[in-house]
Amino acid sequence: MEIAISIILGCCAVGAGLAMIAGIGPGIGEGNAVAKACEAIGRQPECKGDVTTTMLMGCAIAETTGLYALVITILLLFVTPNMFINILINTLG
Repeated sequence: MEIAISIILGCCAVGAGLAMIAGIGPGIGEGNAVAKACEAIGRQPECKGDVTTTMLMGCAIAETTGLYALVITILLLFVTPNMFINILINTLG
């Protein structure tokens, strides 16, 4: 029984780590967006307001991917292990 609980906890930890890999994408995407926005403002300074507004909206949308990954990670670390352990205990008695 202790081995099964250890496997459950280990798999939840590995899953949480894999879910946090999704945090890499928004970081790269937002960095690329800011770089292109700075480049656009450097070429045409008069459109600074429009470029900044569009960039901030895009960064906010891109950030949701990282937040979803964070929520999944928190669920895998704190909610799912207890749920699976309770199912195991109820099944094995």
